[in-house]
Amino acid sequence: MGMVGAVKSVLSNYVNFSGRAARPEYWWWALAVFIIMFIAGILDAVVIAPMLGLNAVDDASVSPLSVIILLAIFLPNLAVAVRRLHDTDRSGWWILLFLVPIIGFFLLLFWYVSKGTEGDNRFGPPPVS
Repeated sequence: MGMVGAVKSVLSNYVNFSGRAARPEYWWWALAVFIIMFIAGILDAVVIAPMLGLNAVDDASVSPLSVIILLAIFLPNLAVAVRRLHDTDRSGWWILLFLVPIIGFFLLLFWYVSKGTEGDNRFGPPPVS
């Protein structure tokens, strides 16, 4: 699965919190989001801030395009993260570990990087990579 396939898969499962997401699907999606947000940040600073009559250097908090994109991809991000946890045979409620400073982030990162369970688990059959 490449980046385009992962993005299509995540967006077609926009609010699907059941099932499993393979490691490549999750990480290709993460890379696509990073690239999109990087480009949105540049457009916010170079195009949108001057259109609003603001200096992007002084008013670093002005990023309407980035906020709109973040709101649009919030649910797909959450859904693919939960499905990735399902692939490692963990409940989606473990996503709340991000509320625990430092330790929660690294534990979730470890689970997202780790290999999913072989064969079926309680969340369904293995995802198609």
